[in-house]
Amino acid sequence: MDASGAASVSALRAAHERFVTEAGQEQDVRGLVAESWRRCQACGVHPDGSRPPPLRWASDELNSHRRVHALAAVLPLFRELLGSGAADDGHVFAVGDADGTLLWVEGDTGAMRRAERMNFVEGAVWSERQAGTNAPGTALELGRPVQIVTGEHFSAPVHAWSCAAAPVRDPGTGRVLGVVDLSGGATIATPPALAAVRAAALAAEAQLARLPSVPLLGPDGQVCRSGEEPLAEARLWALGRDSALLEHAGQVRHLSPRHSEIMLALALAGRGVTGDRLAVDLSEREIPASTLRAEMTRLRAALGPDLLGSRPYTLLRPVRTDFEEVSRLLAEGRAGEALARYPGPLLPRSEAPAVVAHRRCLEQLLRGAVLGSGDAGLLRRWVEADWGAEDLGAWAALARTLPVGTPQHAAAAARARALNLETAVFPQVRRHAAVLQRSSF
Repeated sequence: MDASGAASVSALRAAHERFVTEAGQEQDVRGLVAESWRRCQACGVHPDGSRPPPLRWASDELNSHRRVHALAAVLPLFRELLGSGAADDGHVFAVGDADGTLLWVEGDTGAMRRAERMNFVEGAVWSERQAGTNAPGTALELGRPVQIVTGEHFSAPVHAWSCAAAPVRDPGTGRVLGVVDLSGGATIATPPALAAVRAAALAAEAQLARLPSVPLLGPDGQVCRSGEEPLAEARLWALGRDSALLEHAGQVRHLSPRHSEIMLALALAGRGVTGDRLAVDLSEREIPASTLRAEMTRLRAALGPDLLGSRPYTLLRPVRTDFEEVSRLLAEGRAGEALARYPGPLLPRSEAPAVVAHRRCLEQLLRGAVLGSGDAGLLRRWVEADWGAEDLGAWAALARTLPVGTPQHAAAAARARALNLETAVFPQVRRHAAVLQRSSF
C-alpha cells in the first residue's frame, strides 16, 4: 500500500485500532508508517489524542523566534507557491522549525478553524514525539519528504486529515532548517501534493543559496554565524549508475552498491541517524545490528574518519550530489538544464526504501516539468532515453507539439497509439496466460 489511497479510510482506521489494542499489529500499513507508530508508542504518545501537541511559545516569544529564523527569508516564496492554492482549495500550509514547532500556519479560514481544534496552530510542537505520526514531524524524523494520509496518523483526532511535508536544508551545510507542509482533505493524499511541497522546499533552498548569508539557529534557538572556514565538500554521483562515485580529499572512489545506498541515505537525511533508522532506510527486511555495524566499519575504513561519523551515523562534511543539482534546476524552472544533467534514474537497481522513494519523486518532478514544458525538443529527448521510451503520456504530448501532417507528428502519434493498445491488451493477455498455465497442472 502507498500514500495514493490504495487502502480505504476505513481500512487504515481498522489497522490503527488493531495496532493500539492488539500489541502493535501493523501489518496492513506501509513500513514507513509502521516504524513511525512504533516510535510514537515507545515515546508514550497518546493515540486517542487525549494529550494534544503542546504550545511551545506564546505570541511574543513566537514573533521573536520567527524574526530570527532562517526560513523567514523564504516565507514569501512559500506563500506564492503554496499559500494561495491552499486558501483556494480549502487547505492550510505550514512552516515549522527543525524541532517541529509550527512558525506559520496559513490558508483557508474554515480549514484553519478545524486545524485549531487539534492544536495545529502557530507555536505548537508537531514533532513525532509530541504529536505522533504526521507529515511535518515524520519528515523531520526521516529527513526526507513524507505523505501521511487519514488513518496513518498515530493520533485519532487527526484521522480526518491528510498531509504532505518536506524538510528544508541549509544549501551550504545540508543542515535541516525546518519543514514545509500542506494539510487538508483528499486532494492532499495524492502524488501532486507531495511533489508540490518537495518543489517548494527545493525552491526555498535555491533561494537561500543566493542570499549573501543564511542565518542558522543554534541549540538555544538564536541566530548563530560561524567565523570558521567552511569544510571542504565531497561530491556524490548516483544518477544512472548502479554504484555511486564519491569524490573526496582529491580522490574518486567507486562505491559498492550497498555503500552507495548508505551514502545516499545519509546525504538525504541531512543529519545524524540511528542504526535502527538507517536499517529501515536500507531495507524492508530486518537488518541485524551486527551486520549494519560491520558494513559501516568497512565504509569508514574506506572513506576515513573525517567524512563518516558514528553515534549517530552522519556525514561530517557537506556532500554535493548530482540528484540534488537536478532537483534545484527543476525548482528554478530550468527543465532543459535539469534533463541535460539527468543521465538516468537514481541507483536504478537499488531496492532500498530511501533510494526508491527519492528516485520516484525525482522522476515524477522531472517528467512533469518536461511534459508541462510543451517543448518538442525536450519531449523528444525524454522519449529517446531508455526510461522514457515507453512513456505513453510523453509520446502523446510530443505528438501534440508537432505540426499535423509532418512525418514526425505521424511517427509520434503512431507510437502513442501502439503504447495505448499495449496498455489495454497486454494485461488481458497475461491474465489469460496465467489461467492457461494453472489449468495445465
